[in-house]
Amino acid sequence: MKRIFLFFIVFSLFALSVFAVPLENLVSSVHVAQLRSGGGVVMETQLRNPAPRLLPQNSDLRQFVNTSMRTLNPGMLVEVLYLYKKPGSFHTSANSWDEEQKTGVFNQILAISSLAGIQYFSSSRNAMRTFYETSNVIDSPAARNPLPDPVFSQLPSTLTLFARQKDLTFGDNIYRYDYVTARDAVFFCQENVTALSYGIIPAIGRGNLRSIVAIIDCGDSILVYAASMARASSVPGMGDRISSSFSNRADAVLKWLTGRLDRELFVQQ
Repeated sequence: MKRIFLFFIVFSLFALSVFAVPLENLVSSVHVAQLRSGGGVVMETQLRNPAPRLLPQNSDLRQFVNTSMRTLNPGMLVEVLYLYKKPGSFHTSANSWDEEQKTGVFNQILAISSLAGIQYFSSSRNAMRTFYETSNVIDSPAARNPLPDPVFSQLPSTLTLFARQKDLTFGDNIYRYDYVTARDAVFFCQENVTALSYGIIPAIGRGNLRSIVAIIDCGDSILVYAASMARASSVPGMGDRISSSFSNRADAVLKWLTGRLDRELFVQQ
């Protein structure tokens, strides 16, 4: 009986362990080579019958993304893979993602207010432009009272937040953020609660934009997967314009995230 009890305890601890996954187990060998080369970024854009091409081999994330694709039926999809190399003193072992480090990463992606002022390259203007002029967590879409960014000492399994963000392209809008902490990854989905307009032109209806960011630990590095999917307006040329904008905005979000990790989490003493 004691042996059975001890086996159950050991098995339970193993089942609850947080794992770092080798990069080679997550993406193709071609993408591994691209990510480990100088640039460290892979991007795919699809405007017709889109289907994920860069989605890592992570069961929780794949279910999350595939559910979003199935329920939205988007007309466009922009995907990005990025490999963030951690400083040597923050490497985790091949079979363990430090809980403190994982919680720290989770708190960085909750820092919605820090999105205010980030820049992206505007193809239409051929210049850098502010992405979000303002960005705040709010109590509800109706009241819209600002709240501080939440900070957790222990990871929740799921979390939903609402944010008010003034985008200089699509205007002042409300978004829903759904966060998930899986065994070996953390990820979130941003969905527009209000309709988006490009100036006076309707661009994306309510709930028709979803942007997903996932972070998976690889021991000596972090794999970041980002995907933006949308059902856009049928106005001629609008799909191409929005797709180009999403590609540049995805790059801006990656720079925001990696900047947060550099400054707030993986700080060398």
